[in-house]
Amino acid sequence: MKISKIKLNNFRIYKGQNELNLAAKGDKNISIIAGKNGFGKTTFLTSLIWCFYGKLMTQVEDKYKKDIKNIGGYDNYLLSLVNKDSKDESSETTFSVEVELQDLLIPAIPCRTVNIIRTYSLKTQQETLQILIDGDENELTKDVGFEVFINDFILPREIAKFFFFDAEKIVSLAEAKSKAELRSLSKAYSEVLGIKKYEELKNNLESLLTKLRRRGVSDLEEYKLKELLSEEEELEKLINHNQDKQDEIDKHLVILKSESDSLQEKLIREGNSITLEELKELKSKRDNLKEESVSIKQELRKLLDLTPLVIAGKNLGKLYNQLVLENDDLYGALTEKLLKKELESFSTSILANQDLLSLDPSIKDKIEKAISNSIKSKFKKKDSKSKVGKVYLEFSEESFREFEAIYNNIKTTFLSQFNAIVKEEKITRALLSRTNKKIKQGEARKDNHLARQFRDEKTNADTKIEDFLNEKNNLLEEVGGLRLKLTSHKKVRSEYEKNFNLVETDKKKYDVTQKLLVKINELIKRIKEDKKYSLQKSVSLGLRKLMHKKDFISNVRVNIIDDVMDIDLLDKKGQVIDKDSLSKGEQQLYATALLKALVDESGIKFPVFIDSPLQKFDKYHSKNIIKEFYPSISEQVVLFPLLEKELSEAEYELLKPNLNKVFLIHNTENGSEIISTRVNNLFKEFKKEKDVYTY
Repeated sequence: MKISKIKLNNFRIYKGQNELNLAAKGDKNISIIAGKNGFGKTTFLTSLIWCFYGKLMTQVEDKYKKDIKNIGGYDNYLLSLVNKDSKDESSETTFSVEVELQDLLIPAIPCRTVNIIRTYSLKTQQETLQILIDGDENELTKDVGFEVFINDFILPREIAKFFFFDAEKIVSLAEAKSKAELRSLSKAYSEVLGIKKYEELKNNLESLLTKLRRRGVSDLEEYKLKELLSEEEELEKLINHNQDKQDEIDKHLVILKSESDSLQEKLIREGNSITLEELKELKSKRDNLKEESVSIKQELRKLLDLTPLVIAGKNLGKLYNQLVLENDDLYGALTEKLLKKELESFSTSILANQDLLSLDPSIKDKIEKAISNSIKSKFKKKDSKSKVGKVYLEFSEESFREFEAIYNNIKTTFLSQFNAIVKEEKITRALLSRTNKKIKQGEARKDNHLARQFRDEKTNADTKIEDFLNEKNNLLEEVGGLRLKLTSHKKVRSEYEKNFNLVETDKKKYDVTQKLLVKINELIKRIKEDKKYSLQKSVSLGLRKLMHKKDFISNVRVNIIDDVMDIDLLDKKGQVIDKDSLSKGEQQLYATALLKALVDESGIKFPVFIDSPLQKFDKYHSKNIIKEFYPSISEQVVLFPLLEKELSEAEYELLKPNLNKVFLIHNTENGSEIISTRVNNLFKEFKKEKDVYTY
């Protein structure tokens, strides 16, 4: 399946008609739509999502759900999509997006092209969707329903985010850590495998069980149940409100961090000392050294707790000797008595049974005498006066063993441990001091008034960032408590519902539903388990192709427990690699490999649209992405790069053998328009627009 044409009409920044012809030339599968920031690259992606899914675009990605919620609903969102100039010119303006698909296989409907046209009229305030097969309407699409037809025969909205994605945002796949994020990853995996319908059926069956349990309740039980449900609803509202606050803080943090980085860059320019990246590295090193210093001080504190005993010197040795004597006297004597008693009992038993041996009386006497003398020699009476003298301490055996372990540690390894830790602490302190000095040197000159202003603004921004982070931490603690409370409430409600007496006619339904639920859970689990091995293989293979550190990630392990899915990256020793230790570029590589694996697992042949490509990659990884990822992820790939930043001329040259079409977004006071450009002229045209006086 390929997209041959796209038409935008009065959609946001694109005034009037803009048409793109993406028809393929031979086996070249990559097209480029380039433009500066704010010219309409992301808007173009949004137009496609809207064309395919309309109101249901909220189910494609959370971004659209938030945008529609923030603007006050879908009707207001539609009004924000219309080109402002066209809206001002006429109150009867319409905007529309049309996509033409080729090579689409529809069961029982042979066709060359399928056109999807979604239109909104300001006059009627109505959205209309039209699907044409080979230029004509088709009864089958009407019977099935246009939205259902797109979802079932073209691209399910649940997995559309894997075909229309922002390369920056896919790193969130690699950073999944919390239970909620891992559940989201598991949900994406379910959608890709096509088992979402089974999970929906499972949820429906669980709802049915709940309804059946609630039918036979008494008035009192119903009142209590309503109370429990009301409390749950209130807790869910509080959790959602808390989440909204966190989202708002995240928005502020993004703006403030950008502002702080910008001011830091200005400070460095004023001081002409080090680059922003070098300063960031120094700050990261400083933070690591601080953590190391805290850890070393904790170790040192543990050893210092033993210092009074070390200072005691010879007196500690005397104390130990006294404890040894007391321990032998108190517990050694008891052990000796028990042993003597046991030996005497054993010898008595032997002597009692010696008649069975039919021995000569003289030999019997000799045996008895030998046994008696052996026992006596073994346990000679000790001096009536105990070696220990008076018992002063009376330690228990356990206390004595603990003291003995401490004493042996002091006598053997304590000094070397103490010296090593003190030395390590001095080195860390010196490195920290040196790093702090470099950071200060990286700041601007103190006598510069402009630099002082930048520094004050930066301090102010950093303070706000710290305040917002503290506020977010408080919200995280609060939401954790609320979620725990909600889980507890649900458990109480669930246990309460189990006590309801089922109506006689519902018992059979309840039993059958429970059996079905068990079977569906087993089926979902089996499908996930069967498919996880191919996902492991795909991700591992993708990483090997994309990463230039060949031995860094040796294998991949997919863990699926209930509704939580996690992916472990393993080194050559089979140990799990902490994903936080990966650089941003490596995280994006991992997320890219995971994305390709998910697309492959879906089995759906649909064009892939990538916004902000190659942003976090160095030139080696960019080369791997260009050669291994883009040509193979789909039969049609459309990139939306920011030229000279996300795609250099050298990288563009590597893309050329696979380039099909290239377009440049021009922006004027009337809006943006998409111009088709020759493959060899893209950067020339871009530079013309960048500096009209050069040509």
